Amino acid sequence: QVQLVESGGGLVQAGGSLRLSCAASGRTFSRGAMGWFRQAPGKERESVAAISGSGGVTYYADSVKGRFTISRDNAKNTMYLQMDSLKHEATAVYYCAAARSTQILYRYYSDSRTYDYWGQGTQVTVSS
Repeated sequence: QVQLVESGGGLVQAGGSLRLSCAASGRTFSRGAMGWFRQAPGKERESVAAISGSGGVTYYADSVKGRFTISRDNAKNTMYLQMDSLKHEATAVYYCAAARSTQILYRYYSDSRTYDYWGQGTQVTVSS
């Protein structure tokens, strides 16, 4: 079984920055694609960013391009999301997710059904 634990959420003013981390553990962690999703109150969960197992391929939702940066450190089994120039509409619970397969096609990176493991989420609140 794989466990994912997010950290780094909190309250920040609009225009500020936060860095989320997602630590993975478990004997079966395969270092496949990983992603960040978010869910705001009353809205559906949406993809924010994703990264390939090697870290060489990344995906970003249009709403965060140029402001968010996804990365991973496979030696530490940890994924990150650097969020800059935060806007109020970024307020949400952020979840990290990991796929068992190491053969995920890019076009599926933003699909929540791609991912087999999910963290509990971390709250990000951006005050306007």
